[in-house]
Amino acid sequence: MAFLPRRERWGYNAIKPMTIGSRRRIAAVLALSTALLVSACSGGDEEQAASNELTMMTTLFGTAPDPNGEVQQAVEKLIGKKLKITWVPNAEYGDKTNVTLASDNIPDVMVVNEKGPGFVKAAEAGAFWDLTGKLDKYPNLKPADEQTAKNSMTNGKTYGIYRVRPLLRSGIVIRKDWLAKLGLKEPQTTEDLYAVAKAFTERDPDGNGKKDTYGLIVPKWPGNYASASPYDVVETWFGAPNGWGERDGKLVPGFDTPEFLEANRWMRKWVTEGLINPDFATLDTANWNDPFVQGKGGMIIDVNVRATQLLDLFKEKTPKDFDKVTLVGNLKRPDGQKFSYPFTGYNMVMAISKQHIRTEEQLDQTLQTLDKLASKEGSILLTNGIEGRNFEVDGEFAVPINQDDAKVKAIQNDVDKAFIQLGTRASVGLGAYRLKPNDEASRKMRDRFDVLMNEDLKTAVFNPALGVVAPTAVSKGQTLDTIIPDARIKYLSGAITEDQLKAQIKRWYDSGGTQIAQEVNDLVAKNGG
Repeated sequence: MAFLPRRERWGYNAIKPMTIGSRRRIAAVLALSTALLVSACSGGDEEQAASNELTMMTTLFGTAPDPNGEVQQAVEKLIGKKLKITWVPNAEYGDKTNVTLASDNIPDVMVVNEKGPGFVKAAEAGAFWDLTGKLDKYPNLKPADEQTAKNSMTNGKTYGIYRVRPLLRSGIVIRKDWLAKLGLKEPQTTEDLYAVAKAFTERDPDGNGKKDTYGLIVPKWPGNYASASPYDVVETWFGAPNGWGERDGKLVPGFDTPEFLEANRWMRKWVTEGLINPDFATLDTANWNDPFVQGKGGMIIDVNVRATQLLDLFKEKTPKDFDKVTLVGNLKRPDGQKFSYPFTGYNMVMAISKQHIRTEEQLDQTLQTLDKLASKEGSILLTNGIEGRNFEVDGEFAVPINQDDAKVKAIQNDVDKAFIQLGTRASVGLGAYRLKPNDEASRKMRDRFDVLMNEDLKTAVFNPALGVVAPTAVSKGQTLDTIIPDARIKYLSGAITEDQLKAQIKRWYDSGGTQIAQEVNDLVAKNGG
């Protein structure tokens, strides 16, 4: 990604799994969807309201914008419609999505996990528009990359407009000053990483004379298995499939491989030796940066842009001494082989509900609106803000201005924490301006993103089953999706043995996973992956 604004720099926006308590609500989706299809318009007032207003729901990474604020007014002026936006904190988005899908008040446009069981049920029942083949006439919505478009499909159908992201952005952010103090080199292998973590934990890298630091900072992950967590990245380094992979001519889930177990034995050793933050099972992703900046932990496995965010935080804290961050890419495993963790090329999709947008004409109007949001002007507004108010243009870059002004700070907050989420292209700089690095350290770090990405793409391990969703995963997902992540955390924390972890893998198969594996293989063969 070119410049990725601040609000998306923790984690990968992974959606939380369905809770068991939402099962009844999700079961209601089919009935609701059918009702949506047969319902008639209630009158001219409703149609008029629909044409003048667009309701939306998306993720939020901070304070919700003022609906009368400058950014929303500028967006409404651009698209010629009033916006009614439901902003949902990222950590709560999965549960809120499930509740919304089972309600009678679905927004016109929703940012959704198009592979989530609740959404798949609703979409296949007709609650959302099938956009397959409909986007080509909208220049800013037409898929720019064939592989990414394929990845974002649901069993051969396009139920939403994918929000573009870089195809590979995994990396390790490290306290550069700690490496220098201890005379350590940047890690190139998993063995190197362990040695660095050990030194960060035991050799007093902050020089305070106390043993009060640890090597790696890991948060409570809000997503399912294969949702780009630090655990998933490490498992891929050890050779486990990324989600699904071929073994003996068939696709199997990555957690049913020897490499998965080997990687988790390795990570459990880290926990046992105190090389990971002790609250790894409960640390909120919103607070992931804190231990790093506070000098408690020295490494984070996450998206590359976290490195620039941490540089900014150090700059705020110690303006004259902030160059304390370095970034390395994916690592080789002990035998020298390298397997890099890629991404899907997108982050969720924007789906269009049929609850109020019922006709092809209304759909066309909505797509025209979204096309305006994805235009150059729209991308600049959603990514950079309002030119002359919070930024000015310097060549290909945006330069912040008036940042001490409270009203300008509100604009910056609205852009960084919220409105960027409405863009399908904006956060990767398509049409928008990249933020100009205002120091040499930030410039070098930004240049490093592309170097590491291009290198790691050579060894990227792609998921061949991204574009398919097994019917059993839809019907039993709320039960099955939590089995492996929960068992993994319990195993890492020492609450269960490896044999018990294996028993949970068997439980996944016995509870419907066997059917899912067969269906995935059949669907991939049918749809070409």
